[in-house]
Amino acid sequence: MAKRDSKSEITPISPEVFNHLVDLAAMELSEEEGEYLRQELNHQLQAIQELEAIQVDESTPITSHGVPYSPAIRPSLRDDEIEPCPEADDIVERAPDTMDRYIVVPDIPHEDLK
Repeated sequence: MAKRDSKSEITPISPEVFNHLVDLAAMELSEEEGEYLRQELNHQLQAIQELEAIQVDESTPITSHGVPYSPAIRPSLRDDEIEPCPEADDIVERAPDTMDRYIVVPDIPHEDLK
């Protein structure tokens, strides 16, 4: 497993990179909102860097969620149970646009990438 040098720094997200990501996500943010979110993302990156710096014994098994479930203790799968929604008609009636009892949503504008 490749290790990251514990002394390497995560490059903070610059305003230019953040604005590019906002454009790709087709988001509209005020300057204050954008700066706040950029700073929050940089704080999260800093927290990740601090977690990566923690030394973990090589014999510790890797898990995706912290609890290793062996087949012997893994909970069994539940049976799927259909539960009709009693408010379905009310929900569909209040939707702004429907077709054959489906709620119609506006098309998402996009550009084809080259």
